[in-house]
Amino acid sequence: MVAVSRQNRWRRRCINLSLIVLAVARGYGAEVSVLSSRGYTVLPEPQQVELKGGDFEFGPKCRLQLDRGVKASDTAVESLKEGLLGRWGVQLEDQRGTPSCKISLVVQSGSVAIGAATDKDRMALADQAYRLELSSDQIRIVANTNTGLFYGVDTLLQLVKRSQGTLWLPTGRITDWPDLQLRFILWDDRHHVDRVDALKKALREAAAYKINGFAIMLNGHFEYASAPAVVTPYALSAKDLQDLTDYGLRYHVQLIPYIDGPAHLAFILKHPEYKKLRAFPESNYELCVTNAASYKLLEGMYQDLLDANKGGKYFVISTDEPYYVGLADNTQCNEVDRAKQLGSRGKLLAEFLTQTGGYLHERGRQVIMWAGYPMVPGDISSLPSYFIDRGINYNPASTVQVPSHVPLDLPQALKAHGIRGMIRTAPEGSEPLFPSYYLLPPSDLFNPVRIQDQAGAGARSELVKTYQQVSSRWAREESNLVGVFDMGWDDSGLHPETFWLGYITGGGWAWRPGSPGPAEAANSFFRLFYGAGVTDMARVYQLMSTEAQFWNSSWDRQPSTSREPMFGNPHQIYDVRRPAHDQTLQLPPVPQGKYLLLPFDWTQENLQRVKMAQDNMPLNQELLGLLYQNLSSTQFHHYNLEVFLSIAGLYHQNLQMIQEMDEISRALEAAQAAAAEVQFKTAVVDLDRALDIAKNIRDQRNEALDTATVTWYKSWYPRVEEANGRRFLYEGGDVDDMLADRTIDMSYLVYREMTLPLGGWFDQVEKVRNEYAQSHNLATRADKLDWKETQWSGSQD
Repeated sequence: MVAVSRQNRWRRRCINLSLIVLAVARGYGAEVSVLSSRGYTVLPEPQQVELKGGDFEFGPKCRLQLDRGVKASDTAVESLKEGLLGRWGVQLEDQRGTPSCKISLVVQSGSVAIGAATDKDRMALADQAYRLELSSDQIRIVANTNTGLFYGVDTLLQLVKRSQGTLWLPTGRITDWPDLQLRFILWDDRHHVDRVDALKKALREAAAYKINGFAIMLNGHFEYASAPAVVTPYALSAKDLQDLTDYGLRYHVQLIPYIDGPAHLAFILKHPEYKKLRAFPESNYELCVTNAASYKLLEGMYQDLLDANKGGKYFVISTDEPYYVGLADNTQCNEVDRAKQLGSRGKLLAEFLTQTGGYLHERGRQVIMWAGYPMVPGDISSLPSYFIDRGINYNPASTVQVPSHVPLDLPQALKAHGIRGMIRTAPEGSEPLFPSYYLLPPSDLFNPVRIQDQAGAGARSELVKTYQQVSSRWAREESNLVGVFDMGWDDSGLHPETFWLGYITGGGWAWRPGSPGPAEAANSFFRLFYGAGVTDMARVYQLMSTEAQFWNSSWDRQPSTSREPMFGNPHQIYDVRRPAHDQTLQLPPVPQGKYLLLPFDWTQENLQRVKMAQDNMPLNQELLGLLYQNLSSTQFHHYNLEVFLSIAGLYHQNLQMIQEMDEISRALEAAQAAAAEVQFKTAVVDLDRALDIAKNIRDQRNEALDTATVTWYKSWYPRVEEANGRRFLYEGGDVDDMLADRTIDMSYLVYREMTLPLGGWFDQVEKVRNEYAQSHNLATRADKLDWKETQWSGSQD
């Protein structure tokens, strides 16, 4: 009854969360879409929908007719046939059959006129436009180009619905075009590298929702001919990257190289060969921008990527968080004097951008950068106007928190200088295990302040935040917008399968801002992404999000002794390096003396933590049940649910561990009580129980880690120290402290447990146990707890 009560209370909280999301959506003017009101689902939502009369039955006796401008080999034709068969079981009739309807595909320049849009480049928008005409005897998709035809096919495939065993379509007309021409996502492969087939699936998935840019951030996971020292054991070859580029282009998706600079370059500057290029000799964070050799290195790496990305139009030089540009003044790098000559540190960053961006611009690329700190509006005139800025996202009229070092009028300065912008948003920042699509109230978090800092949006979920940012009128009025850049960061080592809800809804709002609202968009995603058989998927995502937040909040925070102290933070270079932070959990006490006295009461001190873990266990079991149910019933993306199951297993193991720590504490208390009553055998049995539970905790941890590793390696190459004749140089960042960097292998998923001194605790308790046993003529035990061992005894590896 207690568990049921807790579950009901949790359901009420989740219902409240959903109402909050819906209320926010309504506050931004979102209403239920015309198609949704008729039971149809399309993402992105089309711009113009005219429904006439009722629905009509759509079946297999339809003939495909290729009219002007369309070839049988076109991707749109292939996608239509494959999609109808794979998604709906419909195989189009050949020319010999008697069709009940015709599906006509037409490409003719100027055939589809577009309406109002934010993007001023109407030709680029018209290239992606289409018209879908729907009637019982004929379905026509008309487009100005093959891209628009492909998008029209995507819409038709989504639009079909099944009701009572019959397929239906609405009678009417859809005329559609994007509000912004570029809808990019960041695929962050800095800390892992996806297998080529997994990347192709991701490219194809993006295309199905009209995402047309796939920026891949590889860092050392590419075989740079010009910088072989940085290449990791499993790295994509030039052939791999070109193959992916060509595959993306077939589906109207640009594969876009993305590389940092001058900051976030530990993957380069940690190597002995490149230490001389550091802005500060003692820090691997930032490159010296006044050293000619720095540009030679970057240009060589750029060229390697360009050579493997033929057919691509874009290139991202991130310029993300160059905190210390213009501050270096040492024997190997003097930036201070050059910044003074130019007039500001921001102008020095502009000089870096002009040189690096110029190299790419001269080679035919449209260059995307970020004009951020230390730039101020007066520095923008130092930049070439051909750049695209990907950092437009701060709205002083909204609840978006603006960092103190970000000038609010920078977008206006970029617009005045002729630099086009992209709204930057992200489904994830540094949250562990799963994005914060839904938020727990602070009262349900053990350490709520830390969680809110990491969630980064106070009371706003990532989904609502993305909706607000992408649909921002301020951004559209104050910037010359060309697109949206949706960035799923890999800082905490999340699996990219967790990002699709954010990517697809964010891309949808880039196509049509403000509609549908977050609640409808999420439910549309669940229906389309998982297909027929999906059950209570909104509940799954709520639990996946909120369980991750409790997982993170359930431990405490302390200065780290497991990695090198940090060189600085976004605001300053430290006079003396300061420690990073680790998560920690108080260990039970070690009994002392002949009466096995406990120096503190672990149970009392952790009463609330244990109670919250107990309250969360039924919710975790509900999550696991829903995931298994959907794994066996949904139509698509079973691997996605396998990944979710492995993450839910990590949640489960954490809840088990906290409760079993409590069991250890109670066993030690029982041993203390038995010793006080001179019940020697009972006291030893209780001590053995505490030791055995500790070993069980390790085994459960290793099983959860093994499950995640085996599952994630289905789409990732292994994270290893050495392979393919290459060795990974392990060295943490001097400013970046990313969880995924803490280990070479997958054990970063249980890193906080690995740093606990539970093995030493085991040895101390066993020593006390044996001394007590010997003093009362009882048998000793001689075993060890190798806490650092992560191999699971049940693993097949």
